[in-house]
Amino acid sequence: MACLWVLHWLPFPLMSRLGWWLGGRLWDWAPSRRRIAQRNIALCFPGLSPTDQEALVREHLRWMGRSLVERSLLWFASAQRLRRLIHIKGDFHLADRTAGPVMWLLPHFAGIDWASPALGLFQNRGGADVYSGQSNAVLDQQLLRARSRFGKTVFVPRQAGIRPIIRAIKDGYAFVNAPDLDHGAKDAGFIPFFGIPACTLLSTGRMAASLGMLVQPIVITMLPGAKGYEVEACPPFEQFPSGDVMADAQRVNTWLENRIRQNPAQYFWVHKRFKTRPAGEPSLYD
Repeated sequence: MACLWVLHWLPFPLMSRLGWWLGGRLWDWAPSRRRIAQRNIALCFPGLSPTDQEALVREHLRWMGRSLVERSLLWFASAQRLRRLIHIKGDFHLADRTAGPVMWLLPHFAGIDWASPALGLFQNRGGADVYSGQSNAVLDQQLLRARSRFGKTVFVPRQAGIRPIIRAIKDGYAFVNAPDLDHGAKDAGFIPFFGIPACTLLSTGRMAASLGMLVQPIVITMLPGAKGYEVEACPPFEQFPSGDVMADAQRVNTWLENRIRQNPAQYFWVHKRFKTRPAGEPSLYD
């Protein structure tokens, strides 16, 4: 934490270059994560040559290096500095104008952590989020503090279940839903993602149906150089949910595939997205 406090004083161009350099070193310094990214990209982009796949992994690690270094700003920088770095795109006040429940769909791109200050600084509706606690209590407390510095925020531990989130939604908070990780087979289905059955949470369609929620994706893009972050409020899903949770999950995965293809190097490839397999299928990772 002391290191991050020191880093946040750096000029943003220097900080970005430092993060880009650090990301280049992750190829050798984080071999397990590099191998996960290599496997994911080989699975999802089989049409790329081995040379192009390697180039994509190397670029991805550089973006991840930047995200690590620039996270210091999220922890310690002033609201004024963050406002200068965040560039809003799309209808960011849709939730403010919506009387009923709202779900912000937040996919795991490299700049995902910038959603919290963007939502807190540029619109008025509070957000309710599920988080996985850290084993280090001091780090856990600091992470929660950093994510709740601006705006109204409720954080619910994943092990607490869905009821606290439902209460927060009924109290007027928007639900920040990041459903594109593999959390195991419970309450999930195997939905194609880049043509591969991926263990996908079915909660997006279920919650939208049971609570009558408007579902609006929020996409974070790290901009090259020292230009900051683009936070895009995408058009809400139309005719969603459909009443078929599997079809709804497929729609979310298909939408996400299309977004990833626009900026593949910034997706969160260091996560074992295909870790949980259908019964009888072998692991896709070594």
